Amino acid sequence: MDLTHGIRDNLEQFLHQLLQVLLVGFTIGMMRTVVPALAESEFGVPKNSFLLLTAFVVAFGFVKGSLNFVAGRLSERIGRKAVLMAGWAAALPIPLLLFFAPSWNWIVFATILLGINQGLTWSMTQTAKLDITRLDERGLTIGLNEFSGYVGVALAGIVTGYAATALGARTGLLVFGLAVVVTAMVLTQIWVRDTLPWARAEAARHKSGAAATHRPRYAKASSDHPGTAEVFALVSWRDRRMMAVTQAGLVEKFVDALVWVFYPVFLYRQGISLPNIGWIIGVYGFVWGGSQFFTGRLSDHVGRHRPNVWGMWICGAGVALMLLGDGVAWWSMSAAVSGFGMALLYPNLSAAIADISPPTWRGSAIGVYRFWRDLGYGIGALGLGIVAHFSGRMEAAFWFVALSMFASGALLWWWGDETHPRLNPESEVSP
Repeated sequence: MDLTHGIRDNLEQFLHQLLQVLLVGFTIGMMRTVVPALAESEFGVPKNSFLLLTAFVVAFGFVKGSLNFVAGRLSERIGRKAVLMAGWAAALPIPLLLFFAPSWNWIVFATILLGINQGLTWSMTQTAKLDITRLDERGLTIGLNEFSGYVGVALAGIVTGYAATALGARTGLLVFGLAVVVTAMVLTQIWVRDTLPWARAEAARHKSGAAATHRPRYAKASSDHPGTAEVFALVSWRDRRMMAVTQAGLVEKFVDALVWVFYPVFLYRQGISLPNIGWIIGVYGFVWGGSQFFTGRLSDHVGRHRPNVWGMWICGAGVALMLLGDGVAWWSMSAAVSGFGMALLYPNLSAAIADISPPTWRGSAIGVYRFWRDLGYGIGALGLGIVAHFSGRMEAAFWFVALSMFASGALLWWWGDETHPRLNPESEVSP
């Protein structure tokens, strides 16, 4: 069978994968407004117990990061669809745990399962789309993937805020969560195809010399199929371009950890209602998701490097702005600035890794990058929890994250390089 690449040629499957990542976003989004805001009143977390409050995101980050790496490697052996279905199976107990939780420990366990779910499912939706699309559509592909996912996150935060107000926190989360996970499992089983054959077809064309006109500056490995340790080393430190992108991916998750853990608590203490908290945080998600309609495509024209660097700095500025004013309008504007910065960097950091990863081990390379990126949830949550604990002020965590983003963006600008094969192909680089 002739497997062609391109969004138009694989539109039906591409749309199924976009629906999958929307549901993935719903799954994590249901944990991002109600759970932290009501941690004290509903789940027994003592006031100002910043380290305890961040524990569930720390657990999520370390588990999701590890599963990203496992997912990439495993998908090259058993296929993308099998890994996707395993991720949905891991999510099935989460709504029940939230409903019956007698203590915060159950919430931490639920987020461990959420980390497994997100590590397997989000990795596969992204990898599957890259399998079936062309090289010159890569920025657009990842932009659409992240648009769908983070619009899902934003919508779920708003819907669960209203559901918790109408039905009670636990019942609202139970109904929403079960509906999402069961729907996703049914759709995966019936309509999702395994895209691993497309990746193998691309690798065969590349090996035969029938690849794209502009040859990417692929990272150099010892063979066409390097081992796990070698791929890990290349993405983490051996290839400087990959290392620059990877450290930026890790640090940008500090922002999302802050938004997840402290934004709801900060706003709730200012007297903002749960639905309005959902809307303010939803602005962050909507701008992040919606802007990726053009920021991913933009990088296919202007390159990845400049959007990534500026995205880090703009996102950090949005975090700092949260503390420089007050009111729903101000906080919504600040969230929008951070969301736009995220939209510039988020799809294009992933696209940069994909640009310079050969198709034979691209799934593994993306898995390693996503391992470090989502480890940023755990490291960031732990860092902001420690800063808030020792300073005694939640606001200190905001400054910690903002400064980290500025520093990481500077490091990316210094160490990084343009990875787009049309703008910086291998043929123009001295051996």
